Amino acid sequence: MQRKSKLFLQTLKYSIPHLGKCMQKQHLNHYNFADHYYNRIKLKKYHLTKCLQNKPTVSELARNIPSRSFSSKDFLPIKQENEKSLSENMDAFEKVRTKLETQPQEEYEIINAEVKHGGFVYYQEGCCLVRSKDEEADNDNYEVLFNLEELKLDQPFIDCIRVAPDEKYVAAKIRTEDSEASTCIVVKLSDQPVMEASFPNVSSFEWVKDEEEEDVLFYTFQRNLRCHDVYRATFGDNKRNERFYTEKDPSYFVFLYLTKDSRFLTINIMNKTTSEVWLIDGLSPWDPPVLIQKRIHGVLYYVEHRDDELYILTNVGEPTEFKLMRTAADTPAIMNWDLFFTMKRNTKVVDLDMFKDHCVLFLKHSNLLYVNVIGLADDSVRSLKLPPWACGFIMDTNSDPKNCPFQLCSPIRPPKYYTYKFAEGKLFEETGHEDPITKTSRVLRLEAKSKDGKSVPMTIFHKTDSEDLLKKPLLVHVYGAYGMDLKMNFRPERRVLVDDGWILAYCHVRGGGELGLQWHADGRLTKKLNGLADLEACIKTLHGQGFSQPSLTTLTAFSAGGVLVGALCNSNPELLRAVTLEAPFLDVLNTMMDTTLPLTLEELEEWGNPSSDEKHKNYIKRYCPYQNIKPQHYPSIHITAYENDERVPLKGIINYTEKLKEAITEHAKDAGEGYQAPNVVLDIQPGGNHVIEDSHKKITAQIKFLYEELGLDSTSVFENLKKYLKF
Repeated sequence: MQRKSKLFLQTLKYSIPHLGKCMQKQHLNHYNFADHYYNRIKLKKYHLTKCLQNKPTVSELARNIPSRSFSSKDFLPIKQENEKSLSENMDAFEKVRTKLETQPQEEYEIINAEVKHGGFVYYQEGCCLVRSKDEEADNDNYEVLFNLEELKLDQPFIDCIRVAPDEKYVAAKIRTEDSEASTCIVVKLSDQPVMEASFPNVSSFEWVKDEEEEDVLFYTFQRNLRCHDVYRATFGDNKRNERFYTEKDPSYFVFLYLTKDSRFLTINIMNKTTSEVWLIDGLSPWDPPVLIQKRIHGVLYYVEHRDDELYILTNVGEPTEFKLMRTAADTPAIMNWDLFFTMKRNTKVVDLDMFKDHCVLFLKHSNLLYVNVIGLADDSVRSLKLPPWACGFIMDTNSDPKNCPFQLCSPIRPPKYYTYKFAEGKLFEETGHEDPITKTSRVLRLEAKSKDGKSVPMTIFHKTDSEDLLKKPLLVHVYGAYGMDLKMNFRPERRVLVDDGWILAYCHVRGGGELGLQWHADGRLTKKLNGLADLEACIKTLHGQGFSQPSLTTLTAFSAGGVLVGALCNSNPELLRAVTLEAPFLDVLNTMMDTTLPLTLEELEEWGNPSSDEKHKNYIKRYCPYQNIKPQHYPSIHITAYENDERVPLKGIINYTEKLKEAITEHAKDAGEGYQAPNVVLDIQPGGNHVIEDSHKKITAQIKFLYEELGLDSTSVFENLKKYLKF
């Protein structure tokens, strides 16, 4: 039986082709589950070949439920701107760059898509899709199935792999770094593998086998960042390709998930607050699908299967947080759902994995990670508190019914393997070389009190031997949108900063998902200002407890996180010295009033509808970064934008930058002689991706900017980066 390289909720997150103004290849719906489920990490003496990718968010529910038919007969087949030269450290920087180019890289290798099927492992090696016997997966003994260069793409990589049940075909989704467009290829496995077909703009895809032992590929088609169509295709002598389903409501998106036992293919139709699931029988894929529960506004649910029972993770009922329910597969409607397991207050469900006799829940409770192992035979529950250094899960591909493997990571510590063995009832951790960061750094979990008395969690990293933290530079991270957790996967540049004496602070403000669904609800629509108040409280608390000072404080965010950062720069610029933003969402009002943009309708439940609701319009005006720029002193700002970004329009970023420069110039006139105006740098990169997390050029540019703004020597930090980044 095939075990997909994605797990339950991660699939529901990362299969989504458009996740709003947030990023990555990565969204239980848009909520942030561990990092990119397609990748795994080896701790070996290799260079960092590709960092974890992520993909971001969606939205809105229309009042009318569209009619739907599943009958196949219905469907026939700018330039870079620098306000001020930043060349003071350029000589040292270039010397280090030259040195790095001639030195071998080491330490970590992050491998892309990989899936095990039968006795083989399928993965990318160089520019090829290959497979090797499982026991030889770490050797160079592999069979080339397809050369990606045949697609004539610029630096293509494999994003996802699916193998047909009987191993006659393998399908792979291929992307490039500078575009969100993807191509799905189907390769026929034989003595001489050959590409059987290719499909453009595929989002999610899964294989099933019909009654006549024929492999059927179901896939979703993405158009203008919207995913509304489901197709099914067969190959060989009986080749066909037909549209199977179309979602008529533009505020919803569609993606596919194959239950772990491959018994059902689920068609998941959802927006930010509501979902609907249809079941396709994995044994009879040509039969009409069965509706589990018609969409109900505000009700989210996701489905797994075991022994003729459906296990349903849903927020139905009070409190409106996720709980686990179950029902017989032949009576799936909501009135038959029985409560099976409830979560504690302030708990985020990160993922769920189903085994023969156990259900494993991966949880975040009060900013700490837990694994709950539920015995399905006796309903027993074993709750395991994970090491306090851990900030995120990376789920592992697994077909072994006896073990549940996963990885734990943090922004400054590479992933480490753990395995829960059901027979022993114990958690085992990977043995071997202990990362020195465990002894040279500290992780603290603090809370700030927001204006309304709400406690806001923070995660802080710094060196253990740091003296006088008040004089150390501070880099604050924030996101606070779409119910997504702040990204806390391993980033080598963050580790290098801590090694160089920086303090890192991650502020888990409202609007994100760290404390569950209500935490998100309390920071969206007409509660967006809660997130801004939380961020302000966090920075003031850090300063008040002796972590740095305003003149050494920097702030960073990407995508929708730019809303809170831009708002803070307008309301409390004195808290900050410098800011770095990537693909930031800065013009909320004008963007949400432009319904011609591909994601506006899907975003309405996050930001509101300023076109038709005057209350929403006036509220957005209160915090929108672009709308509130005024002549005053601002921190220096470095913005990375992408020329053809479809999620965050470049026009809005350019307009923001120009208006900000005008306000700074006006303020400088009144400030008199000796006033040092802040730097505003807009770096427009080519390409059509939204956020390129592991762009070495972007990483070095941002670090160099921060060091120069704070007047720090950057030579040692770039020396240390040679362990991780190949320039």
